[in-house]
Amino acid sequence: MTSEDTHKTMDSFVIKNALVYDGTGAAPKRAAVGVKNGKVSFVSESYVNNGIPVIDADNMALTPGFIDVHSHSDFSIFHYSDAKSKLLQGVTTEVNGNCGFSASPIFNDAKTQMEKEFTSNGIEKRWESKTQYDRALSEFPIGLNIATLTGHGNIRGSVMGYENRKPTEDDLNQMARVLKEQVNAGCCGMSTGLIYLPGAFSDNAEIIEIIKRSGLTDIIYASHMRSEGDKLLESIGETLEVGRRTGVKVHISHLKTSGRRNWHKIGAVIKAIKQAISEGIRVTCDRYPYSASQTSLDAVLPPWVYEGGDEAELQRLKEGQHIRRLKEELAHVVGDLTYWDSVMVSTVKSDKNKYMEGKTIGELCRIKQVEPLDFTISLLIEEQLKVDAIYFSLSEDNLQEILKLPNCMVGSDSSLKSLDAIGGGKPHPRGFGSFPRYIRKYVLDESLMTLEAGIRKMTAAPAETFNLNGRGIIKEGAYADLVVFSIADIADGATYEAPHTPPRGIRHVFVNGQMAVKDGVFTGTKAGMIL
Repeated sequence: MTSEDTHKTMDSFVIKNALVYDGTGAAPKRAAVGVKNGKVSFVSESYVNNGIPVIDADNMALTPGFIDVHSHSDFSIFHYSDAKSKLLQGVTTEVNGNCGFSASPIFNDAKTQMEKEFTSNGIEKRWESKTQYDRALSEFPIGLNIATLTGHGNIRGSVMGYENRKPTEDDLNQMARVLKEQVNAGCCGMSTGLIYLPGAFSDNAEIIEIIKRSGLTDIIYASHMRSEGDKLLESIGETLEVGRRTGVKVHISHLKTSGRRNWHKIGAVIKAIKQAISEGIRVTCDRYPYSASQTSLDAVLPPWVYEGGDEAELQRLKEGQHIRRLKEELAHVVGDLTYWDSVMVSTVKSDKNKYMEGKTIGELCRIKQVEPLDFTISLLIEEQLKVDAIYFSLSEDNLQEILKLPNCMVGSDSSLKSLDAIGGGKPHPRGFGSFPRYIRKYVLDESLMTLEAGIRKMTAAPAETFNLNGRGIIKEGAYADLVVFSIADIADGATYEAPHTPPRGIRHVFVNGQMAVKDGVFTGTKAGMIL
């Protein structure tokens, strides 16, 4: 950069000599890109310096900022407003509100259920709606752009509570009204988490009715499906049926084949998706570039355990008749240490159990000479359910087949994180390395697609799918969310053993024309917008 002192405050500058991947999937071209007042002012293959500050990106790629279509920073953005864990990967926009869980709406019974999200992130304000959430978030600068879905779990919990029952006509009308209000306030669609409370208590007819009664058609329905394992094909069919019956866009969250006995289903999964597309259903999906997943440890339990909310769940885990029922229903894994060897404790709440982080349930059970399910229940009670786990149950071959799908995008499935390893547990490395890993391992090394096609899946394709107008593309008038990186050097640094390690090769990152990362280091600039 020829004007070293002005990187934080430049209203106008030029990035020259870059190999420009514009996000559309077109072949790259060597060009100069001008930025003025937060937007791209020109793209030229014959730029002549006219005194504007210049950044020389010789031997570097210049792309639109990466869009993380599956993020969970709804509350953590208040705690990690600098967004360094994503910016250092080249991510300039997140889509939050996934898996049926969002920061709004929150009213009635949902207030009690969601209170822990406020307290654990040090949030003093409370809100009920998307409008109120945006108002609270706009009181301080944020490091990247935030788009959001509204969670069906929030809507159902607010309207119906957390009981296992079917909705009444009035319930359906209220949920449809809330969905419409949320979308009118700026949400880009609705998500479901059909293995979580309270989404697990809903059926497909409920989802379809809520969308139909809302009258919304140009939104996206993003689903963490009811099953990603034994009932995978049935769940794919259920998800596609929502698009078939309502006309909305359908997005399958973190598409996977979970459990070795389900790996063979990948062909049928892809066939079903292609058939739906041929029918005119708008179908997309996302995936993180790792062969292990992460979610709460109590996700191994059947849905009836969750009914009534966290306090009710904890009470059931202490009662003998419920424990006996659990052991009967989970007989296929209760004593199978091979299964529990694939479940690693990622984060716990209490200091006394921090030593468990990074160890598998099987390993801990051998040390303690206890049965895996007994140990799991005991740990969940001790930690008040606040245990996350990493599940090593996915196929690398299937991951590559999924990533190759033309309609598959990249989503980290991670919230914003601290880069400080001390006290930070062993979170999934996807929160620190997804986008550089995708480029290095799967685009460049495995050659699953051309680099221009891979860039499109992280930029223009997500912007089009989630209606993020003016994002994900380098052209005159577009927002200047930009990434400069070294094709030779880009790679993830995060591992399961050392997840907090930042990536390599990301040189500069611009958010709305402001330099957020310079020479791989966060500048302190927070130029994000609420979309």
